[in-house]
Amino acid sequence: MRIDPITLAVVRGALEQAAQEMDSSLARGAFSTSIAEGYDSANGIYEGETGEMIAQGPDSLPMFVGNMQFTVQEFLRRIDIKSVSPGDVFIVNDVYCAGTHLMDVKLIKPFFHQGRLLAWLANTGHWVDVGSSVPGGYDTQATEVFQEGLRLPPVKIYGRDGIVKDVLSIILINIRTPREGYGDMMSQINALHVGESRLTELFTRYGPELMLGCIEEFKARAEQQMRSYIQEIPDGEYSFNDQLDNDGIEDRPLAIKLKMRVKGSDLLLDFSGSSGQSRGPLNIAEAGTKSSCFVAIKHLFADVPINAGCFKPISFVIPPGTFISAQHPQATAAYNEVAMRIIDTVFGAFAQALPEKSYGASYSTSNNLTIGGTGSSKGNFVVFMFHAGGAGGTYSGDGLTAAPPPPSTGKTQPVEIYEHRFPILFHEFALREGSAGAGKHRGGFGTIYEFELLEGQAAASFVGDRAKTPPFGILGGKSAKTNRFVFRLDGKEYVPPLLTKGHRIQLKSGDRIRLETPGGGGYGDPWDRDPEQVRKDVKSGYITTEAAAEEYGVAVVREENNLKLDERHTAKLRARHKEASPK
Repeated sequence: MRIDPITLAVVRGALEQAAQEMDSSLARGAFSTSIAEGYDSANGIYEGETGEMIAQGPDSLPMFVGNMQFTVQEFLRRIDIKSVSPGDVFIVNDVYCAGTHLMDVKLIKPFFHQGRLLAWLANTGHWVDVGSSVPGGYDTQATEVFQEGLRLPPVKIYGRDGIVKDVLSIILINIRTPREGYGDMMSQINALHVGESRLTELFTRYGPELMLGCIEEFKARAEQQMRSYIQEIPDGEYSFNDQLDNDGIEDRPLAIKLKMRVKGSDLLLDFSGSSGQSRGPLNIAEAGTKSSCFVAIKHLFADVPINAGCFKPISFVIPPGTFISAQHPQATAAYNEVAMRIIDTVFGAFAQALPEKSYGASYSTSNNLTIGGTGSSKGNFVVFMFHAGGAGGTYSGDGLTAAPPPPSTGKTQPVEIYEHRFPILFHEFALREGSAGAGKHRGGFGTIYEFELLEGQAAASFVGDRAKTPPFGILGGKSAKTNRFVFRLDGKEYVPPLLTKGHRIQLKSGDRIRLETPGGGGYGDPWDRDPEQVRKDVKSGYITTEAAAEEYGVAVVREENNLKLDERHTAKLRARHKEASPK
């Protein structure tokens, strides 16, 4: 079927608008801070027969959208399609079907038009609690998925008669925050209804044959565009290794080893040689590893439309038995830390192949922190936080400050919301000066969070990384500062033995938690940075005059309450550096 370009553009825009309305509906109706304020969620539209991605919401977490394609496809393998009826909604969070961790609850709804099943609508929401051995689910001592919460295979939760009450009862009795869980689930269901309504309007207006023809054309064009970019990369093999500090139980690094092979318009990512499975929860399913790679590549080729076609030129070697190919019953609660390191590793390989499009490493740790408490005037509570840091410097400019990690578009929840809903008080919420990796284009700066438990008792569990291995710079750029968790318990400072991973640390009124997140790695030689940009960073308080001289070769002096460049001294510093540098 030949479709004119204007119709293609209109249909593509309408599908993306439908997904965007789903995003908005979900965020506005959700009960939990993680979805309503943090946008820790995603919505997408998928093909009826194959489960391949058609469109995503612009506010959706990129990691979820790619992963939901694998979820829908696995869902189609597990269910009897003949038993599916219009109006059905299925729920699933089993990591061996859904690919991330149990807190990411996915809902899937069939789309019927004129009696034909033509598409699937799906979304993901990060629930605050799903009944793990610790409040919020981030149990760094978990060695099996059974310890991480309630596991749901694909099961119907909603149909023509409304909610399936027996299934709902099983879910709500197993979680610590049933009100929030119920509210988030109903918001997810409503978002699917919104998407169904918009698709009905589209298929009615244009007819199913034209719509399906457009979808095939979208995939073909995305594949063609992605192949055109890959063809610009010189053929060859590019290698890069990175690692995580530890697995939450054993203090030994977990290595990610990548060989990236380019041949024509085909790209192979080979992770052979990566560490074996982790004892703790730092494992990720194969689908999650692939999704992480897609996120990294989409960062590099941002104008390629997101649908199944853009993934076609990319193939993988992900050996079973490694921690990046989790097998039942491995724990996966901290999969997101692994996902971010996979993205950094892909960035590192591309820095050799396409330096003009590459990035320094992001801070790349969510620092997921959960606090379950009792005995406060606000009742029993579960707090869930994730935290911003610095993005890596790029070929075109400095990295973002207080940014989300690469696989996320999530937003740091407002301090005021936390203080309103939970018995905590923030004492500091600030940029972390000096945390960025120096470079011609420096990284972004990390952040500082410090807050106090005001009343009651609580237990904190958390998982982060990058405390030992800092976010790296590329092409001469410097590494950023590492991650740091500090507790003040009974007035004494306490640093967890595994630095950024902790299990049920007991808190009482007056105790504090302080977190200092990493910045991003630098891009290019810092001594090539524009001296005026360095002066501005000193003036803004981002770096000190000493750092300006040592890291960038820029002399900044204070004259009459104003910071000025000492051009003569700067020239001397840079000349001396040039003489000392290897030829």
